[in-house]
Amino acid sequence: MAENCECPPEGGTTTREPATAGSSLACPACAQSGKTIDTLTLKAMLVHSLTELREVDYRFCRTSECSVVYYSADGEQQFLERDLRETVHNKHPDDDGVFVCYCFRHTPQSIKRELAETGLSTVVASITAGIQAGQCACDIRNPQGDCCLGNVHAVVERAVVVDSASLRSTAS
Repeated sequence: MAENCECPPEGGTTTREPATAGSSLACPACAQSGKTIDTLTLKAMLVHSLTELREVDYRFCRTSECSVVYYSADGEQQFLERDLRETVHNKHPDDDGVFVCYCFRHTPQSIKRELAETGLSTVVASITAGIQAGQCACDIRNPQGDCCLGNVHAVVERAVVVDSASLRSTAS
C-alpha cells in the first residue's frame, strides 16, 4: 500500500474530505464543491509536463456532467479528462467499461457479470482483502485520490437492484 493511501485497513464506504483553508471549494465550471486532492495524485494522473503544476492547492470535481476533473483552488487552472492517464469513473458512472477500482481493475461490467453468474458480488470483500494486504494505492491510482470502496458499494447496490428487477420480470 502506498504510504499515503487512506483506505482504512478494514475497508470503508465513504471518502475522506481533508480541510483546506483559504481556497475556493467550488469548481469554476459547474460551481459544485470539489474535494481537496493531493498533488501526488495530480502528478500521477496528468499526461502533461509536471512543470505546468503550480504551488497552489488543487481540487477534484466529482460532478459527472462537468468536463473539469481537477482545478486549482484559485480557479486559474483546470484539467479535463483528456489531460489524464485514466478515464474517470465519477465522470462516467453509467459506463460499464470504466474502472471503478483502479488498484484491482474492477469495472461495473465485471461486477455485474459476477452477480449474473453467481448471484452475489465478492468485489467489496476482494478489495478489502487487498487493502488489508497493503496492496492498494488509491492515493495515486484513483483519480479521486482516495479509497474507491464508496463508489464500488454504489455500483454493487445499483447492480443488485437491476439484477433483482431482471429476475422479477423473467419470473412473471
